[in-house]
Amino acid sequence: MTSTSIPQLHDASNDLVWRQAQIDLSAITHNVQMLKRLAGVDEFIAVVKADGYGHGSVEAAHAAIRGGATRIGVADLSEAVHLVMSGVSQVPVLAWLHPPDADFVGALAAGVEIGVSTISQLESIAQQRSSDTVPRVHLKVETGLGRGGAAPRTWESFMATAAHLEQAGVLEVIGIFSHLSGASKQDDLQQLEVFKKAVATAEDLELRPSLVHLAATAATISLPETRLNTVRVGLGIYGLSPFENTTSAQLGLRPAMSLQAPVIAIRDVEAGQGVSYGYDFKTETPTRLALIPLGYADGIPRQASGKSWVAIDGQPHPVVGRIAMDQFVVDVADNPVQVGDIVTVFGSAVGEPSADHWAVAADTINYTVVTGIGRRVVRTYVTSYSDAK
Repeated sequence: MTSTSIPQLHDASNDLVWRQAQIDLSAITHNVQMLKRLAGVDEFIAVVKADGYGHGSVEAAHAAIRGGATRIGVADLSEAVHLVMSGVSQVPVLAWLHPPDADFVGALAAGVEIGVSTISQLESIAQQRSSDTVPRVHLKVETGLGRGGAAPRTWESFMATAAHLEQAGVLEVIGIFSHLSGASKQDDLQQLEVFKKAVATAEDLELRPSLVHLAATAATISLPETRLNTVRVGLGIYGLSPFENTTSAQLGLRPAMSLQAPVIAIRDVEAGQGVSYGYDFKTETPTRLALIPLGYADGIPRQASGKSWVAIDGQPHPVVGRIAMDQFVVDVADNPVQVGDIVTVFGSAVGEPSADHWAVAADTINYTVVTGIGRRVVRTYVTSYSDAK
């Protein structure tokens, strides 16, 4: 990596971009291709909830579709409608988390598929549909995670209602799904057995959902038994590993996001200089400190204060002192760092820290690192190889 000056970080309006998350869309395309091939399924739901895990939902959806995704998944109805209105219309969009008394009208008009967990949701969808459309629903069942989904004791009445409404022609049940805990292989396989009972209950009531999905990223990679005929993958499409002791590279995944900002000031200091709030860190020898305009408001975890590092011109430099809301400090010692040099907070190239590294430093998971990148950080999009069409 070569040193780059500030003027090369610009947005479309030619204003200075201090904070930039560069998203490699071809990495998302690659990851979907690889994971779909691994799973050996025809149906692949690419999850782009929470603004595409911080990568941009619309852009991530299009990149995933180029990689072979046959559906796009989100949590909220508003997310789903936004995708459809933004041109994600090549494949269906599924949403599964709803407030009480949800208004399904807009989502149904947009052709969104709805994940349902209760009889009241089924009845609301049937009532709110327009006369010229048949809503498509996925039945969500609880299999041991202790969260959403129809509880086993309600399966028969829940699915009987769905079957009745389907026979009446007011909705179509095209999917049945649940979510694994990831607590252990044994726990996940026990959930699989419970899920099979849910599918059998649906079949006994003459429901024939064509999509049966249980596996997210971790199970898609490590538990072939759970792949069934559809997988529903989020984290992995962004090139991040769901496993503590296995890296993205070891899985054949390519991280899609890198986070960068320029050095905006350099200060020569003597030994004993306190750095940032609380003086948690004081310099032991004379050194040079560089100021980086990113902070916890931008998603830099405060818990990683004094525990992480960044790359400048391919060289590692430690974060020192507390990470503040808008800025943090790195010790560049006697290295030839200048104002304007580009700092890579995390990326995927050799010599760069990863999102996983920051997660470990902050005692959290890589999901929170990428989804926490704030609104002040400008997303820019690239494709890094020619066959990402």
